[in-house]
Amino acid sequence: MVGTGLRENGGGDRMPRYQIHRLKENHRQQFRWQPHTAGVSVVKPKDYELGGVVEAASEYAAWTQLRDGGTPLEVGDVLEIEPGVLRIYKYIGFEEARWLIPEVQAAAL
Repeated sequence: MVGTGLRENGGGDRMPRYQIHRLKENHRQQFRWQPHTAGVSVVKPKDYELGGVVEAASEYAAWTQLRDGGTPLEVGDVLEIEPGVLRIYKYIGFEEARWLIPEVQAAAL
């Protein structure tokens, strides 16, 4: 995970650091065929693999940097600026997302 998601650069400005979560290939085709829905997307951590960290001014700057570097984001990939703050890459751009946290069922008495 990425601590605060920010790093000081030489000028005292803070540069966001994005943790990349790559959608596993076996889930990518299914994601592509799902209809677009408005609102927050709920994603399952088990469907993703860590893909490194990128420093960029915004998620769109990160997208450009990764594309130009030969490791582009693909539809369904997620950028995490700080723990729990997610942006999912869709055909229309980036949208808010959150991890699906399974509820722990109380033990039967």
